[in-house]
Amino acid sequence: MKIAILGYGTIGSGVAEVLRINQAQIEKKVGEPVELKYVLDLRTDIGVDNDKLISDFSVIKNDPEIKLVVETMGGIHPAYEFVKACLEKGKHCVTSNKALVDAVGSKLISIAREHHCNFYFEASVGGGIPVIRTIYHNYAGENLTEITGIMNGTTNFILTKMREKGADFEETLVEAQHLGYAERDPSSDIDGFDTSRKTAILLSMASGNRCRHEDIYTEGIRAVSKLDFLYARELGMTIKLLGSVQQVEDKYFAYVVPMMIPKSDPLFSVDGVYNGIRIVGNCLGTTMLYGMGAGKMPTASAVVSDIIAAVRHQHDFQGIGWTEKMIQIEPMSSNAFAYFVRVEGTPDAVKKELRELFLEDSSKLVPIALGGRTDEFAFITDVMFEGDFLQNVAEFEEKTGRRIFHFIRTEKEED
Repeated sequence: MKIAILGYGTIGSGVAEVLRINQAQIEKKVGEPVELKYVLDLRTDIGVDNDKLISDFSVIKNDPEIKLVVETMGGIHPAYEFVKACLEKGKHCVTSNKALVDAVGSKLISIAREHHCNFYFEASVGGGIPVIRTIYHNYAGENLTEITGIMNGTTNFILTKMREKGADFEETLVEAQHLGYAERDPSSDIDGFDTSRKTAILLSMASGNRCRHEDIYTEGIRAVSKLDFLYARELGMTIKLLGSVQQVEDKYFAYVVPMMIPKSDPLFSVDGVYNGIRIVGNCLGTTMLYGMGAGKMPTASAVVSDIIAAVRHQHDFQGIGWTEKMIQIEPMSSNAFAYFVRVEGTPDAVKKELRELFLEDSSKLVPIALGGRTDEFAFITDVMFEGDFLQNVAEFEEKTGRRIFHFIRTEKEED
C-alpha cells in the first residue's frame, strides 16, 4: 500500500522513521509493503527526498495509488478539509490530531462509513498508550462505568517536580520549558484544555455519542502550590491533573481537575512525562494502561499501529468511533468529592462551623498544620456534592470572616 504524510513535524517525521526502522516487520504483519510515496509540507529543508516532497495537496487527493493518508499537521484547518477530501476519495485516513478528532471526529467517521474506508485516531489520546483500540475491541462487551487518567505529560512532569523539589509552579514551568516538555505558550497544557479534548474523545468512545470538550468542566494547575504538596505529603497523598468520565445509569459526568489522590490509587505512581489511564468496567473491574503519553516515537508508533490496522482492513469499514448525536453532561455541581481545604488562621475558633458545614461526624475533624504555622491550617471534608460544598464555603467565610485560601478535590480513603 502506498501512503502519504500530511505535515512533517515531530510526529510526521517520527512516523516515517518507524516505517523505515520496522519496514520488514510491518510488511510481514500486513502481507504487503507499506511505501511512503509523498510528504506534504511547505518547507523544503526537512530532509525528505525531492521526489517525495510536495506542497500541493491535490497531488495526493487525485493520485489513485495513494490508498492511505496520515495527517500529522495539527489544528483543525486545513487538516479537516484535507482529511475530508481524502475520505471522500475512499482513502483511509490516520491522525494523531486530538483537536481534529474532538471537533469534527463524528463527521469524519460518518464520511468514512459513507465511502467504505476507515478513519483511525489511536494516537490522539495517550500517545503510545493503546486506549482507543482497547476500548473498542477489548472492552466491547463491557459497560464502562469510569475512565480516569493522567493524559498530559507536561502537567504531570510539572506536578512531579513540584512534589520532588518542593518548588512553586512558575519555577517548575520554566524548567519544563527549558527541557522541551512545555511549549513557549503552555496554556493548552497547564490550563487543562489538552486533557479536556482527550477526555471528550474518551467519553465519546465510551458512550457511542458525541461530546464536545467545551462542555466539560476544566480546571488547570496554575493554582496548585508547593504548600499544597507539603500538606499532601503529610496526608500520604499526591496531586495529579486528572481527566475523568463516569456513567451512572443513563447519566454522564466528566471533568478535568487537579485531584489529591492516595497511595492506593494506581495513578499515584505515574510520574514525570508518563501517562496512566484507569478503566472500570461493570464485569471486568479496574484495569490500568500505562506508558509514554507523548513524544515523537511513542506517538508515531501508535500512528503506525493504525496504518497496520488500515492495511489489514482496507476492504471493510471497522466503525471505530461514535455517532453525531450529542450527549448531555451533568453539571459540575452534581459531582461529589471529598475536599482538601486550606483555611486562614487556626482551627480553635471555627471548629463549630467546620463541623456543621463540612462534616457529618464532628469527631472526624482532623486539622493539619505545617511546622507550627498559625496563619493557616487544612482539613478534609466529608464527601459532598460540589454545589453544596461551594455554597457552604461561602457561608463559612461569611459567618467567620475567615478566608478559605484554596481547595483541591480528593479521593478520600475509606476508614
